[in-house]
Amino acid sequence: MISSAAASRAVSLGSKTKHISLGVVCPMANERASAARFVREVLAACEPFGFRGVTFFAVLDRVSRDGTLEILRGLEAELPQLRVVWAPENCSVVDAYLRGYREALDAGCDWILEIDAGYSHQPSDVPAFFEKMLEGHDCVFGTRFGEGGRITESSFRRRLISRGGTLLANLLLGTRLSDMTSGFELFSRAALQEVLEKGVNSRGHFFQTEIKAHCQPLRVAEVPIHYRAASDSVNNDVLRDALRNLWRLFRARVAEGRARASSGGELKRDQLG
Repeated sequence: MISSAAASRAVSLGSKTKHISLGVVCPMANERASAARFVREVLAACEPFGFRGVTFFAVLDRVSRDGTLEILRGLEAELPQLRVVWAPENCSVVDAYLRGYREALDAGCDWILEIDAGYSHQPSDVPAFFEKMLEGHDCVFGTRFGEGGRITESSFRRRLISRGGTLLANLLLGTRLSDMTSGFELFSRAALQEVLEKGVNSRGHFFQTEIKAHCQPLRVAEVPIHYRAASDSVNNDVLRDALRNLWRLFRARVAEGRARASSGGELKRDQLG
């Protein structure tokens, strides 16, 4: 739950958010024990801001087999803000996120918040995203490694991969974020549309880094989050996907730089001529 001080700040910002429609995108799988409580807590964190409307898009597919779908469909009848999206065609977790993004955009949402279920992301961190967004940013990213951020219940291997991935991505892609591999993100409608138009090629965890790379020309900010990792799901296939797509983005960046340099040289020759 958010603190009383945070709730008071949210209410004071209500005049700025009352015309904004918020979509919350949350893929879920096998979260029977916590799904309903998590949905309620996220909605409670959003409520003090007085948004014009809030819709929680819970995206599920055939990976979820423990009855989470049935629980959420029952909750959907009780909570008008909840929309259960059944997506049996999904082939990866990336498909679940992309389906949720499109649902939020199709619903006309002005801001789209991405959050992971199962309390790996904390509903109490949600207000910080809204406060930062209202400063004039296009997207706000959660950071586990910036000042105030933290990770608990995570293996040393996963922490090493996340930190190493951030350093390598910043080096090769020219980005300057303190956390390039996390989820928990807030986008303006225009920013998310731009990301999707550029395309998301990764089918693994690296898609979060790919999205951040696409957002580099935009006004971006980070807020500290508490990340709780229940399992180490970064296997060798995930790492291969990350390295392959990181190299692809690096080559695209180099090619773009050469194209700009070439066009600049041609412009100077035209001016001299």
